[in-house]
Amino acid sequence: MLHLTRSANTGGLWLAVAAALALAPGPPRRAALRGVIALGGSSILVNLVLKALIPRRRPPAELMPLGRRLVAAPVSSSFPSGHSANAAAFATAVALESPRAALAVAPVAAAVAYSRVHTGAHWPSDVLVGAGVGTAVALTTRRWWPIRESDEAEAHAVHDAPILADGKGLVLLVNPRSGDSSYDPTADIAETLPAATLVRTEPGRDAAELLQQAVDTAADTADRADASVLAVGAAGGDGTIAAAAAVAIRNKLPLVVIPAGTLNHFARDLGVYDLREVADATGTGEAVEVDIAAVDFDTTDGHYTHHLINTASIGAYPELVRLREQWEDRWGKWPAFAAALVVTLRRAQPIRLRIDDRWHDMWFLFIGNGPYHPHGAVPAFRSRLDEGLLDVRWLRADVRFSRTRAVIALMLAAIGHSRVYGERQMHELTVTSKIPVSVAADGEVVGIATSFRFSVAGRIPVYRRDEDNPRWENRPRPQHRRPLSWLTDRRRRPSIR
Repeated sequence: MLHLTRSANTGGLWLAVAAALALAPGPPRRAALRGVIALGGSSILVNLVLKALIPRRRPPAELMPLGRRLVAAPVSSSFPSGHSANAAAFATAVALESPRAALAVAPVAAAVAYSRVHTGAHWPSDVLVGAGVGTAVALTTRRWWPIRESDEAEAHAVHDAPILADGKGLVLLVNPRSGDSSYDPTADIAETLPAATLVRTEPGRDAAELLQQAVDTAADTADRADASVLAVGAAGGDGTIAAAAAVAIRNKLPLVVIPAGTLNHFARDLGVYDLREVADATGTGEAVEVDIAAVDFDTTDGHYTHHLINTASIGAYPELVRLREQWEDRWGKWPAFAAALVVTLRRAQPIRLRIDDRWHDMWFLFIGNGPYHPHGAVPAFRSRLDEGLLDVRWLRADVRFSRTRAVIALMLAAIGHSRVYGERQMHELTVTSKIPVSVAADGEVVGIATSFRFSVAGRIPVYRRDEDNPRWENRPRPQHRRPLSWLTDRRRRPSIR
């Protein structure tokens, strides 16, 4: 106990544990980062605030047996216990991100808290209050860095989706350059869905046009019942999925989503994590209704309609997203967003846009396909996919010290209450600019124009395994933000992340 309590001095033990957790990507690394943030918050609150406000004598050292007595007895206020607060803060923060890692961390944290009483450094009440303070600090981090409580967004079930046994009737677009550039998933998909028609993307060719051509070809040769096109789909990142969604809504066909990109935002919201789940859902006709949004604009070359599955933006937001995605695997989404926002606002130039017949100076305009959560904060995820609404958010540039105010509001988790922030939900939105500006959709710049119309273009069935179906009781159930991988057993396959 003496060695354990000394190892936790100044948080040294927890920093070492965090360093070990950070070696593993995904939830353990995010757990390490959240743990360090909570550790810093609890240390400041306890040592600089509470101990100064509430002085209390420590237990008499001479009453402790010599073998349990600390050689260098602490002299600061006994109330509350800083070691207990740090231990509880770190363990709770780890549990929020990685319950599995918390199973190993929690017993050590409890032992550290007990060691403060065992060695005579604190009264039991000091330890209990300290643990409560640390736990509260860790839970408060969710205000800045939200945690998604559910694995998938809700949506109404579709009961008449076609059954695609072995992929029969499916025309699937495969982008071998999405995700891991050293791995081509085509062979795995062909093995799992042998009856599907696979179409590979080609450099310089529009993905939606390529898939539409394959659908038309299949329809022209459908002189047999088994040659008809029942669904379209895509294996790739969000851009590839969006191209397939455009073809699906144009032809009134269901959509199959195989997450084979880098971040797979749409697949994560949908709740589709691997090829095994896709085979299960298509083989039984399990699907849900999903909204697909669109942006219409005119250029010198004519009128364009681009469909989007996640988000669109005007202004500095695409650069912000690029930086966030570059850093979020290392730091986590919320810290990466905060850093990206500071950098982007420093570099950005305001744009003047008209919304609802009023002109505004903005740093950026965000449009989500469906309401994003949390409200009044940084959009992180969707809880439903079929609400028929656009989530419109913006950051104003016509408020004095708008950049500074935005950063401060973000640090205080009060961006939703700041004058620089605006948010609305609507069925459609028209945006006008006096000069041509770029619009980005699903992370890619899709056009430059002076007027844009955003709307919910329609709703299509998208295949998703029903986890409540008893047939899947023995199947691996998706875990929150787990790494994406092919669930095959014949040979080892690289992860698709």
